[in-house]
Amino acid sequence: MAPMDIGGVIFIVLLVIVMPVGTLMSMVGLAGVLGGLVGRNSDLDNVTDDGEPNEYLALANANPYE
Repeated sequence: MAPMDIGGVIFIVLLVIVMPVGTLMSMVGLAGVLGGLVGRNSDLDNVTDDGEPNEYLALANANPYE
């Protein structure tokens, strides 16, 4: 291979593999924050006035294999 061919291969690998993975990894923090906010909010919505979990939260925490 000529040196120009190796440079082209490296450039294609960067464009196809490295850049998309870098873009996805840069959004991990935002996804974690949003997931935490959504999960906490839904848990608070599924609690009765006494602080006991209602049937939706109890069902979500139930183990179907017991």
